[in-house]
Amino acid sequence: MMLDLVGTQGASGTHDKYWNHLMTTSPPGATSPAEMPFFGLAPFLRMSIAGVDLLPYAQEMLALAEERPDDANLWMNLSLAVQCLGQRESGLAIQAQALELKRIYHLAATEQPARLCVLMLMVPGDLAANTPLECLLETGDIDLVFYYVSPDDPLAFPIPEHDVLLVAMGESAANRSLLATLTQALADWPKPVINSPQHIHTTDRSVASRLLQGAPGLLIPPTLHAPRAALQAIASGAERLGERFVGCDFPVIVRPVDSQGGRDLDKIDSPEMVAAYLARVDSTEFFVSRFIDYRGQDGLFRKYRIALIDGSPFACHMGVSSHWMVHYVNAGMYEEAHKRAEEASFMANFDDFARRHKPALNAIAARTGLDYLCIDCAETQAGQLLVFEVDHCMVVHAMDPEDLFPYKQTYMQKVKTAFRDYLLRLDVAQRRDNDE
Repeated sequence: MMLDLVGTQGASGTHDKYWNHLMTTSPPGATSPAEMPFFGLAPFLRMSIAGVDLLPYAQEMLALAEERPDDANLWMNLSLAVQCLGQRESGLAIQAQALELKRIYHLAATEQPARLCVLMLMVPGDLAANTPLECLLETGDIDLVFYYVSPDDPLAFPIPEHDVLLVAMGESAANRSLLATLTQALADWPKPVINSPQHIHTTDRSVASRLLQGAPGLLIPPTLHAPRAALQAIASGAERLGERFVGCDFPVIVRPVDSQGGRDLDKIDSPEMVAAYLARVDSTEFFVSRFIDYRGQDGLFRKYRIALIDGSPFACHMGVSSHWMVHYVNAGMYEEAHKRAEEASFMANFDDFARRHKPALNAIAARTGLDYLCIDCAETQAGQLLVFEVDHCMVVHAMDPEDLFPYKQTYMQKVKTAFRDYLLRLDVAQRRDNDE
């Protein structure tokens, strides 16, 4: 396979140090001495957050793959590294190479013997396509099995032994038939199922916005489907925005359907801006929703990520930014100590936040039907919980540098412990039922 891996070459000494550490501390996952262990996303994401140049790793793995073309773990690791480098299409091509070789990957717990094993039903795709559970459970006593379902017969390959099954695949148009098939296949599954497939559709932006309307203390503007032709008519002046999309007026938020991570997301203030947006984004289907100005009295925007585990909320992070589109990595959290201090205070006093928004959080858990999901949200000046997105594929981790974020380990450990305890409760209940 010919690939053009480009980037900034890191110092060889730094590369050697991290490479040796990765190879010597990775959990046992190889099926033969000649096979590389499967690493999962976590170590590559951790290095990326730390500012380590991943290009030398990708180049070294690519060289190894030329010598060992049948090493599926190596190809899958290379795919993850390349995607973390921002080369999505190359990463997906490498992933396809890995899946031609095998569709089941094992990530052994760092603490052996493992307490239990989670089987994760996955789909091919980028880093946002599935629940990145290995980032939350980066260390510990939980084995993970990544089972990439087959398009026509999702469970075509023998099912590995497991204690709990997690439907990890995200909602998308491409996945809906798979999820429908899995709904029947998992109806009488002999092991506990987390995030049953019939509930995954509730994370679709338009479905979630309808589902959560009228929930107490919750604000979520309707998210409406907009074909390209409709936006072109608005851009040309042939139609008015408020007439085509009732309840919407400028400014609005526009994004392509099935986009994640803020890709091609923009705030549009006029028909002229619609025209400029369409000139640079070639998607055919979009979501449109009313923009809610959620800045605080100091003019800053604050976005929270909350995890709901079996209905209980946990703080994951808070980003503070002068820009309405808050991404943690570019919000200045690493550069500005006062923002980190505010996040530390938020996490320390999260119980107050959770009590304040308990009716809204309970409604999200009940109406989505999902056992594990994350919420990106804010607070309006009127005190409502403004929900941007609910999804089970968001990254939750404790990988930020401890010297800058010394407070995070304590609170992220709460999230990890809560998820592990939930797994154990399911396992214990299943064993009790089997004994009766």
